[in-house]
Amino acid sequence: MIFNPTAECMPVPERKELQLKKLRETVSRAYKNCGFYKNKMDRVGVKPEDIQTLEDISKLPFTTKDELRETYPYGLLSVPLSEIREVHTSSGTTGIPVVGLYTEHDLRMWGESAARCLAMTGATKDDIIQNGYGYGLFTGGLGIHHGGRTLGATVIPISAGNTPRHLQMLRDFKTTTLTCTPSYALYLAEAAREAGVDLSETALCRGLFGAEPWSENMRIQIEKRLGIKAYDIYGLTEIIGPGVACECTEQHGLHIHEDFFYPEIIDPKTGKALPEGEKGELVLTTIDKTGAPLLRYRTKDITYLFRDACACGRTTVKIHRLMGRNDDMLIIRGVNVFPSQIEEILAATEGLQPHYQIIVDRTGNHLDSIELRVEVDEASFSDETKEMEALRRRLQETIKSKLGINAKITLMEPKSIERSTGKSQRIIDKRKI
Repeated sequence: MIFNPTAECMPVPERKELQLKKLRETVSRAYKNCGFYKNKMDRVGVKPEDIQTLEDISKLPFTTKDELRETYPYGLLSVPLSEIREVHTSSGTTGIPVVGLYTEHDLRMWGESAARCLAMTGATKDDIIQNGYGYGLFTGGLGIHHGGRTLGATVIPISAGNTPRHLQMLRDFKTTTLTCTPSYALYLAEAAREAGVDLSETALCRGLFGAEPWSENMRIQIEKRLGIKAYDIYGLTEIIGPGVACECTEQHGLHIHEDFFYPEIIDPKTGKALPEGEKGELVLTTIDKTGAPLLRYRTKDITYLFRDACACGRTTVKIHRLMGRNDDMLIIRGVNVFPSQIEEILAATEGLQPHYQIIVDRTGNHLDSIELRVEVDEASFSDETKEMEALRRRLQETIKSKLGINAKITLMEPKSIERSTGKSQRIIDKRKI
């Protein structure tokens, strides 16, 4: 099923004309109504009228996540605040979250982009979607919810967690489509086996999984254990939420909704645009977002663009499944974590040294786990189990409170973590993704 054949199957030259029209309108709106972008464009000497071709987008400055934090909360607003209908934020693990502001127009666009993704995987208005992404300020839950409603399907807003309830719903409500993180999908399969629930006897036939890195091998495991087709969906809070791109039933790359989002691939070191087929950093511009449009946002995600004559009939450009990031950010069960954030916590915790290692693994239940090994300073190190346990628990609670993750804490003796004259190996990622 193609949700919007006119947009998704449009001839490429015609779509490029539409993209240019929308790009020029977006740049003009941002320049006139958003001081942040007016100042950025003025600093590099670019005016809206300088955008005469799609290639002229390279004249515009990039936008980075650090800059988005600096604009908190309303610095990107490009319409009167009274026109904003919904607000979402990132997890705010650095203390200052990234804010998503949505007008009525933006919500309709978001609903359509997510509906297109659902339709790409074969879902229709007759499907029952069990939405296991988190609801609230996180965009995952409500993004899929908007998409399911726009598609005309039935949505079960079960959210994340409560595995026994998930299994009950799958069985009792004849769920056909599951949406959640890929690691939770595997955990659900294992829980079903332990509970004696035969998933082959349910109506479940497909799943849309995202919000964390996963591999082709993990897809094979999900499809085998759940007895479904597993599809990769891509989105990010900064741009819109889930629904920027998705695999179709051909499962050969993720179609980007080019009439909503203009993609580029750049060399992450030089910032120069790279041709289709060449690997680099994905940069996205929102060309149909009114509340808080983004110009040339550097996603940090590494991939490449390609076009092929897709058997699904869509003519939109695709991105290859994400191949990594060009920073040191970790994604743990959908939560973004930087080593620098952990360093800040360690520095503020009395009794600890700033010598540590982060070990990330995928446990037997297929969920991501994180262990923090950190040295105790000589003055605080003790043979008293009670004192060490109090220190360990205090650090664990601080990390949970500030970063939103459950980390196993291993306190190490002074000078027990190997030193390096070069770059220290802070992160050991054992996940096979």
